[in-house]
Amino acid sequence: MTAALLAGLVALAVWLVLVLARGGFWLCRERDDRDTPPPPATWPSVVAVVPARDEADVIARSIGSLLAQDYPGPFHVVLVDDGSTDGTAEAARAAAGAERLEVLAGAPLPAGWTGKLWALEQGVRRAGAAPDYILLTDADIGHAPDNLRSLVARAEAGRCALVSLMARLSCESAAERFLIPAFVFFFAMLYPFAWVARRDRAMAAGAGGCMLVRREALERAGSIASIRREIIDDCALARRLKAQGPIRLLLTQRARSLRPYGGVGEIGRMVSRSAYAQLRYSPILLAGTVAGMVLTYLVPPGLALFGTGAARLAGLLAWLLMALAFQPMLRFYRVSPLWGLALPAIGAAYTVFTVQSAMQVWRGRGGMWKGRAQAMAPGSGP
Repeated sequence: MTAALLAGLVALAVWLVLVLARGGFWLCRERDDRDTPPPPATWPSVVAVVPARDEADVIARSIGSLLAQDYPGPFHVVLVDDGSTDGTAEAARAAAGAERLEVLAGAPLPAGWTGKLWALEQGVRRAGAAPDYILLTDADIGHAPDNLRSLVARAEAGRCALVSLMARLSCESAAERFLIPAFVFFFAMLYPFAWVARRDRAMAAGAGGCMLVRREALERAGSIASIRREIIDDCALARRLKAQGPIRLLLTQRARSLRPYGGVGEIGRMVSRSAYAQLRYSPILLAGTVAGMVLTYLVPPGLALFGTGAARLAGLLAWLLMALAFQPMLRFYRVSPLWGLALPAIGAAYTVFTVQSAMQVWRGRGGMWKGRAQAMAPGSGP
């Protein structure tokens, strides 16, 4: 058996395992518009906590969408202004004009905290013990009027500690069509949504843009302070909450990112912020990931285009399988199915972003967000 044939067969086996034995991650079946639960007999109280740092361009729309929620129960919003210099708080107050909004000036960032988590901690403290649920949502997320009603109904029906929605990201420009559907595809591959929901599996994940948390479960889990140093904070919180009760992670059209990405570079920076943290800041895991990405995404088209005989056939089959697996996500994002054939090139781009993430950490600029380098490798920092 030649080395080329062996590589082709291994790549094909990888895709067969992913498609057949990875929780059906690629099918996009876990969505909030399916299996709609009945409304609860009594609607519980909710406080939305929104951390915001220099979000003046989108804050009016995001806060406006929260205040426009068609929610029958008690509900109000706490916006934590995390040291903004662009008039974020003023823009929120001017746009809202409603008594259900409270704008809280954030305290200085203490050592050992990431900026977003410190802002969330202050908002959760402000919410206090009154609400039954806390909605953790980003300042650049817009919510359909029925989103909170749907979230609470699902949480009540399943007695969930967490219901999280993967907000629909902007996917209009060529760069977004090239990279954004794959971002969600790769996330679902790492954290199959069906496995997240299963109590017999340790798998846990959340999407930080929209997380409805049962307050009592959050307190038992140690609240936001328990994850204060985490870069991938949504998944870290989900792991702690899964020990408290059922959790759900769903695709949605009800929560959407309001901010488009400027191009490939901006999307790359978004990925690089947390990619090396996902690998636990390990050079060994980084090397293994790069090798695995090459085998999984680049070997199949390489053999299909330049191989011969059985090796070429194995490469073709693996390439076809990955293109077919990508189709449900492409349909969800309403982009051309031909992007499925580009998944090898997309995978190569994400490999570059991952290496860049490691380089940024090594240079002391890891986890860069809003002017703050937040990545703290194990053993570093207070």
